[in-house]
Amino acid sequence: MAVKDSLAEVDGGPSTGGSQTLLRGLDIIEAVAAGHKALADLAGHLGLTKSTAHRLASALVERGYLATTPRRGYRLGAKLLALGFLAQRKMDLVQIARPHIEALAARTGDTVHLGIIDADMALYLDKIQGQRRVEISSRIGERQPLTSTGLGKALILDHPESYWRGRFYADRGAGVSATNFAKWRTRMKQYVAAGRAFDLEENEDQIRCVAAPIRDGEGRIVAAISVASAAQYMSDSRMEKLSPDARRTAASISRELGWESQPGK
Repeated sequence: MAVKDSLAEVDGGPSTGGSQTLLRGLDIIEAVAAGHKALADLAGHLGLTKSTAHRLASALVERGYLATTPRRGYRLGAKLLALGFLAQRKMDLVQIARPHIEALAARTGDTVHLGIIDADMALYLDKIQGQRRVEISSRIGERQPLTSTGLGKALILDHPESYWRGRFYADRGAGVSATNFAKWRTRMKQYVAAGRAFDLEENEDQIRCVAAPIRDGEGRIVAAISVASAAQYMSDSRMEKLSPDARRTAASISRELGWESQPGK
C-alpha cells in the first residue's frame, strides 16, 4: 500500500482528513521523540486506537521519518536526522555569512542576497536591504530560476554544460532557440573565467546584479552572494568595479567554511 493511501485511510480520505492526518503524523513523531516508543504507549498518550496509531507510524516508517527496533518499539528515523543536518547547515551558513554581507551592503549601498541551490532553483536564504530607494522584489525563502538570476548563475559556474543546457531550456520554456542558448552559454563561459556572474535585467526589469560563488572545504560551490540594484546604479563599468568586492566577500565566507584559496584565485 502506498504511503499516501495508508495515511488517507486513517481519516477517511485526503479531501476530508488530510490536514488532521498530517497533524496526527507530526504528533506521532513528537511523541516518539519524547520517549513514547511502544505502540500501546504511543496510542494511549495520543488518545488514538492502536490500529490508527499503527497505520500512522507504519507510514512514517516507510518514509524514513521513524524506524523500529524489535522489542523496543519506535525511534526517530534517518530521514529526520538528514533533515536536521540540512537545516543546521543552512542556519550555520546564514550566521557565518551575515556579517560579511552586511558589510558588503554597507560599502556598496546596494541590496545583498545569500542563496543556495534547492530543487534546481536558486533559494534565497538571506537579504540585506540596500541604502538606496530601490525596490527589489526578492524575498527570503523564495526560489528563482538558476539561469536568469545572477545568484543562480554563480551557483552553477562549476556545473557541466549539459546541466546548463537542460536548465536553460527548462527555465525559459517554449519558444527558446538554440541561438538563445548559444549566446547565454558564451556569457556563462566568460563568467566562469571571471569567477563571478551578472544578471543584466534578465530576471526582473530594471534590476541588475553582480554575484559570486561561495565554496566549502572541498572547493565545491555550496552557495552564492549577489549585489543588486536598479539598472541606473549598475552601469557596465560599475558592475566591473563591484566584481572584486563581491568575489572577496564570497572568498571570506568560503574560508570560514574551510575553503583554502589558491594563488591567483
